[in-house]
This record gives sequence, C-alpha cells and structure tokens, in this order.
Amino acid sequence: MPELPEVEVVRRGLANWVAGRTVADVQVLHPRAVRRQPAGAADFAARLTGTTLGAAQRRGKYLWVPLGGAGAGFSLIGHLGMSGQLLVQDPSVPDETHLRVRLRFADGGRELRFVDQRTFGGLAVEEAEEDDPEGTPLSIAHIARDPLDPRFDDGAFVAALRAKRTTVKRALLDQTLISGVGNIYADEALWRSKLHYERPTATLTRPQAALLLASARGVMTAALAVGGTSFDSLYVNVNGESGYFSRDLDAYGREHEPCRRCGTAIRRAPWMNRSSYFCPRCQRVPRAADGG
Repeated sequence: MPELPEVEVVRRGLANWVAGRTVADVQVLHPRAVRRQPAGAADFAARLTGTTLGAAQRRGKYLWVPLGGAGAGFSLIGHLGMSGQLLVQDPSVPDETHLRVRLRFADGGRELRFVDQRTFGGLAVEEAEEDDPEGTPLSIAHIARDPLDPRFDDGAFVAALRAKRTTVKRALLDQTLISGVGNIYADEALWRSKLHYERPTATLTRPQAALLLASARGVMTAALAVGGTSFDSLYVNVNGESGYFSRDLDAYGREHEPCRRCGTAIRRAPWMNRSSYFCPRCQRVPRAADGG
C-alpha cells in the first residue's frame, strides 16, 4: 500500500496538473470506486461537475482537493488503497484496463483518471471543516499530522509516544498519533534508530523517541526525493512513472541479506498479519525486565 512519500508524490502531481481547472464531465465506470459516496455514483458526478479544483492537500495517506464554485465547502477526497492510481492523461490515450473514474475538464486538456486494479481505494465528495482554508474533509479531521507537515509538533509527539502503553511499531502505525507511516517506513525508521519493533514505548528515553521521529522523517524525505518506493507497477505517479527508493531500503524486504551497518543477516518475523524486518544485532529483542 502506498505510504506517505508515495501519496505526496501524487499530491504534487495533482497540484501541478489539475489545480484551477473546471470539471466539465464525470464518468463513474465502476460503482465500487465511489462506494464512500452515500448517495451513489450519480450524486458523486453531479457534485463534481461544474466545480473548480483547488490545490491538492494531503494528511498521511489521504489526498483531497478543495472544491470551488458550486462545490464550495466540499472537497474531493481520495484514498489509493492497495493499487489505486490517479493519472493525468491526454484524452487520446486509450483507457486503462482498470479505469474506474474519469474527470474531463472544460479546457479540453489532459483528463484525470482513477485506475484501481484491486478496487480497495476510492473517491468521494465530502463536506469540509468549516472555515478551514485547506478544506480538510470531516471524515479525516481526527487523523494526526505527519512528520513532513510543517505544523507537526515534535515535542507533543515525543511526549505522547512515551506515554502510550504499547510497542513502538504499533505506535508508529497509529494514525491518531502520527500519520503516513506504514509498514515499510516503520521498519526503516526502527532500523535507523536501532530499536526493536517490540520495544515498549514506555521504556523509550526522550532522546530515543526524538531519534525515532527524526529517522522516520529522514527516511521518508529520502524516499520522496526519488519518487517513493515501487515494488511493482501498481504504484506510479500521475505520469505513470515508478519510484526508486526500493533500491535504498536498509531493512524492509532484505531477509537474509547483510545489515549495512554490522553485516549480520537481516531477519523477517511475522507481525500482525504482516512482516517486520530487522537486524538481530543492531535491534536487540527487548528483555523481559523492559516489558518485552
């Protein structure tokens, strides 16, 4: 599933290609793509047609575009799910096999297409928070800001992390504490911080918690610089291009490969129906005395 860097790459593409354009026509080709629209596909299309799209925004893994004109007070929200793609395509480009939604614009230029092979993602038009210049949809207002957000409060995060009664990887995936961190970047941040994924958050010192945050921010910034992480063709930017950070991963997906810090073979362990990758030497298993 795309995580913060991948979604931010898509947001930047939308900001470049669709901001300020007026929607002339909307086609919903698969109802599941707009299942979060309570009144259905026809309502989704009607609410978008004639609106002007604002600057694309993001919180964690969610994208949205505030609507102007007839859509003022509402936003187009999108979640990519496992395989969703928002592509900006010339109208002459043949339809993708898994095209679900198409937006055409009054200027007749490139159209916006939502493509989703596994149909876990989706789009909806939702009411936004009142007097919010970003047009944050009400349904995601509770989600915490992410480490790349300039308004992220480092001190509040460190305090909240140490106060939680959980383990450190669970905390990193808690979207009410910090958003945008998924399985890949959690493993990478923990490797950089030399912390085991089962380390109890209550045992972290302030410097350790601050280092973990800096590590998460650092790895996602590095991933963003090369377009994110693509393991297959399902994640691409709005121009259909893959990201290349998979070449620079230090832990995730490197089972049996040598740790780039100490040379010990990276291990993979089952974790909450997923996998955790770690170095058994650099990231020591917590002792029972530490709550591990």
